[in-house]
Amino acid sequence: MEIFAHRGASGSRPENTLAAFREAAGLPIDGVELDVHLSGDGVPVVIHDETVDRTTDGSGYVKAMTVDELKQLSAGCRFSDEYYDERIPTLREVLELFRGKPHRLNIELKSDVFPYPGMRQKVIALVREFGIADQVILSSFDHVTLEAVKREAPEIETGMLFVEILADARATAARISADALHPALPYAVREPGRQAAAEGAVLRVYTVNEPEYAVMAREAGAQAIFTDYPDRMLKLFK
Repeated sequence: MEIFAHRGASGSRPENTLAAFREAAGLPIDGVELDVHLSGDGVPVVIHDETVDRTTDGSGYVKAMTVDELKQLSAGCRFSDEYYDERIPTLREVLELFRGKPHRLNIELKSDVFPYPGMRQKVIALVREFGIADQVILSSFDHVTLEAVKREAPEIETGMLFVEILADARATAARISADALHPALPYAVREPGRQAAAEGAVLRVYTVNEPEYAVMAREAGAQAIFTDYPDRMLKLFK
């Protein structure tokens, strides 16, 4: 079972911060998952929500702030005072952190609410600049964007995110040329997911934090899990 640290080691560090990614980078796990939006001045930044309200001491939409304005916010204060100085990282900063490391990087393009014109092209350009196309997976709930990614950068693996228990997930993935299925746990352990895995589909399942669910996913045929607690899953599987 492959282990991906969800938003970095987000169970023990503030999510999607360099602290969380450093912790994950020090673990012998398979990969790391992170989320990308576009700042108001067109910089790919790593944060999960469309707004900064939940994870920082600020308020407002990511797309309405420049990267310099975003950098003024604490991205760790809501987790713990210890991490007050953590900032919202740019995608470039995260790629620099993992430069030369063996971890795969699952970059989720968060364009399923706002379209962020130009974001996928900028992410693709960064991946190519760092020479890590074989190390990256681009995933999204925005399947139109995923289809465009595969058309523009066929060398980069894509993962189709979805939450529903779809009867035809493999057919949908084939239509958009997605390489892997990235479902929520219920799909993976129900018959459609088990059948897809048995027929050779790559399933990476989110977000799995309980050992019993991780074992269920493995027994159902999933290849990987995304977890907030990669250290716990290492003890379970490795």
